[in-house]
Amino acid sequence: MTTIANNLQQVNDRISEACRAAGRAREEVALLAVSKTFGAEAVAEAAATGQRAFGENYIQEGVDKILALRQQLPFALQWHCIGPVQSNKTRLVAEHFDWVHTVDRLKIAQRLSDQRPRDLPALNVCIQVNVDGGETKAGVAPQDALELALAVAKLPRLRLRGLMSIPDASPDFAAQKAVHSAARALFDQIRKALVEAGIPGAEGFDTLSLGMTADLDAAIQAGSTLVRVGTGVFGGRTYPPA
Repeated sequence: MTTIANNLQQVNDRISEACRAAGRAREEVALLAVSKTFGAEAVAEAAATGQRAFGENYIQEGVDKILALRQQLPFALQWHCIGPVQSNKTRLVAEHFDWVHTVDRLKIAQRLSDQRPRDLPALNVCIQVNVDGGETKAGVAPQDALELALAVAKLPRLRLRGLMSIPDASPDFAAQKAVHSAARALFDQIRKALVEAGIPGAEGFDTLSLGMTADLDAAIQAGSTLVRVGTGVFGGRTYPPA
């Protein structure tokens, strides 16, 4: 068994155990393997084990891998943009990714909708919320998230799927769970409001993207439906010079 295959097995075992501890079914929580800074060959190695969903933070790097692996693999992968999206990169995201987790402005959502090719399914979108008010974190403020969600849900080439948050690191399980639970409460509030507003497709608001390698156990306890794991799958990263 390769290192990546072994890591994936360990991460999936950890997710299963966290689900058991939370009284949840394993199929309620999906694994997004975060492949930023790792090459297409590492993604292919993970895909060979059955992993199909991959997250990329750097848009051009992600597009290069998407195009390369589309030619190499006999099956389709699902690609999630989980990094910041600037206006000059919306077309790349709209044309190549299946999901984007980091919508925090209506302007970006509108550009993604306008630029999504007509021959592709609607782009799955999560709204990024700065749930704990971290000064260095992106995301819409919690009190503004519902207004943004209602606007995004009306855009024709997007499919609003849920919320994403990356809170500041917390020192222990209880603190981690508390901040993730705040995101879960906001998720439930927005989903209820979408249904009450009669928004078409409101039942598809089903994704709570919370938790990474360090805090996935607490995120699952709080209700995460998708955990984003990078180092736990691919190992430590080496970043290029700034």
